[in-house]
Amino acid sequence: MNTTEIFLIAMILIFAVPWLIWRVGRTEYYAPLVVVQILTGILLGPGVLGQIFPDYYNFVFTPPVIQSLNGIAWWAVMIFVMIAGIELDLKKAWVHRRESGITAGLALGTPLLFGGGAALVMLLTDGWLGAHGERWQFVLGVGMACAVTALPILILFMEKLEVLRQPVGQRILRYASVDDIAIWGVLALILMDWSRVGKQLVFLIAFIVIGWLFRKLMAWLSERDRWYVALIWLAVCGFGADWAGLHFMVGAFLAGAVMEAEWFDQERMDLLRHHVLLVVMPVFFLSTGLRTNWTLGGEAVFVAAALLLVASVAGKLIGVRIAGRILNWAPGEASIIGWLLQTKALIMIIFANILLDREIITSEAFTALLLMAVASTMLTVPMVAPKLARLRELIGRSA
Repeated sequence: MNTTEIFLIAMILIFAVPWLIWRVGRTEYYAPLVVVQILTGILLGPGVLGQIFPDYYNFVFTPPVIQSLNGIAWWAVMIFVMIAGIELDLKKAWVHRRESGITAGLALGTPLLFGGGAALVMLLTDGWLGAHGERWQFVLGVGMACAVTALPILILFMEKLEVLRQPVGQRILRYASVDDIAIWGVLALILMDWSRVGKQLVFLIAFIVIGWLFRKLMAWLSERDRWYVALIWLAVCGFGADWAGLHFMVGAFLAGAVMEAEWFDQERMDLLRHHVLLVVMPVFFLSTGLRTNWTLGGEAVFVAAALLLVASVAGKLIGVRIAGRILNWAPGEASIIGWLLQTKALIMIIFANILLDREIITSEAFTALLLMAVASTMLTVPMVAPKLARLRELIGRSA
């Protein structure tokens, strides 16, 4: 078979296998299609089916096919991250800055500390720190991975739970938006390359100047033109950030963050996010799965994943509970908010991919982080749904 035919076989696997598992297994309650696609990527990768059926793996995932898949995956995830940047609503967070600052700070800072502690434990044994990583980068990177909240997936979950348009849903969006800014800021710090600091300074200055001009241009353009120009801007920012050594994902987030959500029709933006998730993001999930590795042994990777999961869940819940005490929240709110902010999935996987690209973590550490992200995301809806039902019942009785 030629490369095109093998590529299409890979695409059949990418779209057919997770859909069949999701639909036939009816996994929506605890594992939405997005989560199933991530798990399928791991199963189809070298660590599972690649070990069981090496001939299958070597036949389908040849270097030319993997290169083609990676190109699609890069562009898909850049669009997705740009949309996440556009949907940040920091204006409302500023209006409620005391509440948002306290909650976002504790919801991010506490799991960051717990995750950093877990990273230090991992560093007691070899095999986790990447070839070009410093210990402080590993600890900060893994700690931040434990603290991440995936805003786009959080929105999908809150829509499903029918809380997105309610006051508590809007509050959670504010907290997650503030944390998103901090996450990308910390990532930029981790990726700071002092040998290329001149390039990075040039990029940041150019971004501020050109970004100001870009905003003027976008305000002047009609909405139809804005969609197209936004994609050009995305490619420019991605190139600039990667050229400066900050990684193209940082550029993608910055590209979206300087745009106003009001410039675009919200319904069309929701459709774009949906279509990106439907059409091209499954390729990213598979390419992520192809990077998993179990060289240290499955047991060590699973132990590390369990340690990271405990640090992530405990840190997030404790941090939000402290915020609830300080701000006098209603009984039960802290637990619901803490579990919803636990949603990691895409953003943490993107974050971990960047750490792996820069060789700050090894593929074994990446696999442990990936398993932690999937587990924490799968826990969200089963933990939140009954708590929401009880809270609504109490509100109904008091009314």
